[in-house]
Amino acid sequence: MQNDAKRTLTPKLRFPEFRAAPHWTEKSLEEVLSPIVRERKKPVDAYTGLGMRSHGKGTFLKNLENPAKNLMEYLYEVQCDDLIVNITFAWEGAIAIARPTDTGALVSHRFPTFIFKRDAAIPDFFRYIILDKQFVYSLGIISPGGAGRNRVLNKNDFLKLRVFLPKVSEQQKIADCLSSLDELIATQELKLESLNAHKKGLMQQLFPNEDETLPRLRFPEFRKALEWKAEPLKTLYTFMRNNVLSRDKLNYESGSVKNIHYGDIHTKFSALFDITKESVPYINATEQLPPADSKDYCFEGDLIFADASEDTNDVGKTIELVRLNSERLLSGQHTILARRNNDSLIVGFGGHLFRSRRIRSQIQKQAQGTKVYAISAARLANIEIIFPGDNEEQQKIADCLSSLDELIAAQTKKLAALKIHKKGLMQLLFPSPEVGV
Repeated sequence: MQNDAKRTLTPKLRFPEFRAAPHWTEKSLEEVLSPIVRERKKPVDAYTGLGMRSHGKGTFLKNLENPAKNLMEYLYEVQCDDLIVNITFAWEGAIAIARPTDTGALVSHRFPTFIFKRDAAIPDFFRYIILDKQFVYSLGIISPGGAGRNRVLNKNDFLKLRVFLPKVSEQQKIADCLSSLDELIATQELKLESLNAHKKGLMQQLFPNEDETLPRLRFPEFRKALEWKAEPLKTLYTFMRNNVLSRDKLNYESGSVKNIHYGDIHTKFSALFDITKESVPYINATEQLPPADSKDYCFEGDLIFADASEDTNDVGKTIELVRLNSERLLSGQHTILARRNNDSLIVGFGGHLFRSRRIRSQIQKQAQGTKVYAISAARLANIEIIFPGDNEEQQKIADCLSSLDELIAAQTKKLAALKIHKKGLMQLLFPSPEVGV
């Protein structure tokens, strides 16, 4: 016989007014949700449909201009604060609560909707429940079958899922707290997006675009300066050897020589590489290292290109080494190491220059491949580099962009700290089922 006794939990952190309140009580979803069916005959004209992203990323709207392509005779209307489940992809977190802008959008029968019994649960609080990893895991359990579209959620089992909830007044307090934090995070995300957009636009102004020989924007003191120079890369840089040790020869604990892996260029490093700020692995295979005085070790001012990528937009992505702090560093597998032949380009300018639209476009055109795109030293050698002949102008551009990079790095760090804070706060505000009584 099934035990219907409800478990209770208490979170580690409660707001003062709720510290003496009852424990959180386990409830089934059918106790807090009611199915709602707002059947509508399929429109004959264009209409707004609603889709849902997986992994808890919410809803999106789409304008469907040709209703005839939809073979269903009836659709279903969504209202703000409905809980909506995509039964085909519920197993990977395709579940959301409708936003005000979703009101009136139409969905198919594969998107069952539910309204909240407001005396038991409120949507503002439940937004955080449905993002919980354990909850999403439970959706997978009740979505039997193989992979992809063969895994369909059982709607009856969905309403039998159980969650822990406090009284509605405490739900509202928690929701208000977390939503305020979400608003702060969203504001900081917009600020970061704005900084990145500003830098992108500035780069397009400070460096010549395709078919241009001068930038559209020059600092006042250089507007009457010399024309920018045009040289093939091979006259400015000499290609050096890199090591070919695989990732399994690297570690982050100890060693005398560090190694830059091509994957890190794609994912971790900004245009200017400062070893004091970057986490770079050591090489385990000391017997395979070059002699201590070898020129194969990296110098400040060197460029390192990632020679391959599955995305043509990333192939040949470049970093410039601006600070090595006396550490020995090697350019790793699937990278191309280029060293300055002279002082035509100052240290700290090349990293920005090689991420400008003109040069990136040339590299992408030289890349070869189908599934994986690759660039060779031979093809890089003939790329045309346009740059200021006056080193002071180079320095001015580098200082401007580096200052902006510092702002972006600080904003990125601030945003990451807020997200960590939110994660930690949720772990305190929501009880763990492992300690249920």
